Parts: sequence; C-alpha cells; structure tokens
Amino acid sequence: MDIRLIRHATLVVTFAGQRLLVDPMLSPEGAMDPVGNATPETRIPMRSLPVDDEELTALLDGIDAVLVTHTHRDHWDAVAAERIPHDRTIFCQAGDREAIAGAGFSDVRPIDDAERFGEIVIIRTGGQHGTGEIGAAMGPVSGFVLAASAEPTLYLAGDTVMCPEVVAAVREHRPAATVVNAGAARFLTGEPITMTATEVEAVADLEPTMAVVAVHMDTVNHCHLTRSALREHLGQSPVGSQVVVPQDGDRTVWLA
Repeated sequence: MDIRLIRHATLVVTFAGQRLLVDPMLSPEGAMDPVGNATPETRIPMRSLPVDDEELTALLDGIDAVLVTHTHRDHWDAVAAERIPHDRTIFCQAGDREAIAGAGFSDVRPIDDAERFGEIVIIRTGGQHGTGEIGAAMGPVSGFVLAASAEPTLYLAGDTVMCPEVVAAVREHRPAATVVNAGAARFLTGEPITMTATEVEAVADLEPTMAVVAVHMDTVNHCHLTRSALREHLGQSPVGSQVVVPQDGDRTVWLA
C-alpha cells in the first residue's frame, strides 16, 4: 500500500495492483474564489500542485479509478472533471452520481454499501461534516474502507469531524492506516466541520497499532489548522508517533 498526498485531500493510493485517485482538486493556485466568507480576500487553492502539467497528465493517464467522497469543489473541481480521462471508473456516494456522469464520465458507480474493483472491496462509511445546522447544510459525505487479501486495510475517513460513525468504522474494520481530513475547517460562525488537532489525536487513540495520516491543510482558506500547528500539538501527545503529517507530494508506504 502506497499513499501519496498530492495536495489538500487529493491522494494517489496504490492498493492491490490498482492506482486510485482520491478527491481530486486539480485547479492551479489561486484559480477559484474563496470558500464561504471565512477569509474573502484569499483565493484558492492557496498552494500550487507539486507536479507540473506534463507530470499531472502522466499521473492522470496512469490511474485506474477515482474515489470521490463528495463533490464540494475542494474535492472535485472543474479541472478534475475536465482532465481525468472520461473512461475511468468513478466511485462516489449515490447522491453525486448525476453530477459526475453529467460531466461526461461513462462508468460512474455509486456505493451504497460496498463494491468490488479488481481484488479490492470498497466499503462506504458515514461521517458528519460538522455539527448542528452547519453540519446539516454541508450535506452528506462519505468515507471509504479499502480491503484486499494481500494488503493492510486502509480507511479514508473523508470530510468528517470525530463522531460515532468514525469510531464504528475503526472498530469494525481495524485499519492499519486511517487518512483523516484535518484543518479544523470553519466559517465565521459555528464549530469546525473537519477534524481539529484534538480530534486527530482522538482518532489515533482509538487503536494503538493504527497509523493516522492527516491531510486537508494549508490549501483552502477556511482550514485554519496548519500542518506546523498540528505537528506541534502532536509533539506533546502520547499518540503523536502514530500520526504522519505529510507535505504535498510526499509518499507513505506500508507493507502487507
């Protein structure tokens, strides 16, 4: 199992012989308006991709399938819809099928419970994209568990705060590694809608043998928890050694 952070929540996961692209936001730096009213002067993405255009084309040509946890534009943007080869398999939650198929993709597979792709079983998990009225307004989001006989199990939690659905997924599937979307994203009012430093720590505390990979930082204006602040917090935590906080372009590898 090989996980490469491209930027924000965009990953390339090599798993059981397949290369999977997760939550692609491929727009150039500053190409999109800010998210909400958090910092209206800051255009997104706030960082460039760690690959040039030629490398990006090669990367996209080499993927076998795409996993989209939800279609907010920091997880599925117009550039992704345009540049990903339209014959690739796209896995998504049921409510997002129409929008993705409408962009010209011919093999869009919504997951209610589980689907198979080659040797991989992809299991949909739930989550809460915030709490209260803001959480409800953000709409449904999904995570995915990837399981295969020759691989350690991987849990991609998606855009969620720490909640019973996350606990249940870890307890049921016992992943070797869990990718969490941190950043403590929030608007001018309301609580965070992605994980805070304390919540990242709490995920690691669920299972002492599980690694946690924290992404979704330093790229979108409403994500106020930075990688440096998260690393500083984890340096004082008894579970800090379980958590990897990669830079854009970094690869993390687990052996079966």
